[in-house]
Amino acid sequence: MRNQVVDYENIDLLNMNYKTQSNWREIQSFLPKEFQLVLDNEPSEEWWQWGGHEVHLDCFRNPRSEVKVILFHGVGTNGRQMSTILGSPLFKRGFETIAIDMPEYGMTRVASGVLVTYDDWVQAGSDLIDAELEKDGRPIVLYGLSAGGMLAWHVAALNKKVKGIVGMTFLDQQEQQVRDETALNFLMSRIGVPLTHLAAKTPLAALRMPMSLASKMSALVNNKAALKACLKDTTSAGKWVTMKFLSSLTTYKPVVEPEAFDICPILLTQPAKDSWTPLYLSELFLKRVNRVPKKVVMLENAGHYPLEQPGLTQMNDAVVDFIHSCTL
Repeated sequence: MRNQVVDYENIDLLNMNYKTQSNWREIQSFLPKEFQLVLDNEPSEEWWQWGGHEVHLDCFRNPRSEVKVILFHGVGTNGRQMSTILGSPLFKRGFETIAIDMPEYGMTRVASGVLVTYDDWVQAGSDLIDAELEKDGRPIVLYGLSAGGMLAWHVAALNKKVKGIVGMTFLDQQEQQVRDETALNFLMSRIGVPLTHLAAKTPLAALRMPMSLASKMSALVNNKAALKACLKDTTSAGKWVTMKFLSSLTTYKPVVEPEAFDICPILLTQPAKDSWTPLYLSELFLKRVNRVPKKVVMLENAGHYPLEQPGLTQMNDAVVDFIHSCTL
């Protein structure tokens, strides 16, 4: 485990936004043309003050939409990557979408000296729902990719006001099998994870390591050139995170157990060619949820972060149908 070479305290964040950041443009070049953002259809960039942080929101606002969809990234993506594959397509179909950059990721500006935890992500997601509901009361559906799928469920369980959850995998990190199969290797799962718990209780809590050394980031996308572009992006797949964050990621306790969850329907959009988190890992969680409707849609030819057709279109169609079924 190495210290991050970037001095986060001294970075000039004032000019950081997706208009000036080029990594996402290179990453989106691997998407089909119809999913690529161009200058006249990029999201508006908003800043939300939360917990001392300046949280970045990628927004496609549409006051005529009867529903808002909040998009959560995982530990290998950011909000702009959610905007390309789902935010913009849903906006074109009449919905309002908000993709949040969780603290430490994307363009969000983290308060100086603060060590972010996964618990903060859950609370931020819940508070964002409340802030959006306070504006106009329109119903909200959550979408989460990769670790964002479980995040969406954790947020919904805490907030209790959303109408539906869509996950691109539901990875319960309390399950040893999930930790074993999603970590970089067995050694990292069985020795590295316990070490992060020990480090999180010491001054080493602020020590950083690449997320690509903690997880199987090499399986993020199935295109090798695209993977190289993703890993170059230090705001997403190339991110370095603290021991405290890594520890919290695997120790977070939901406010309710899956067996007691009765808040809203759940849709799993499972990429058929996902070599990082295959269907059976999400089924470990979903089989425990029995008090709400559940549905699984397989996305043909799609990888973990889907770049491929027909999976991308199938995902958007499934999400639209799901939104209609639980809100309209």
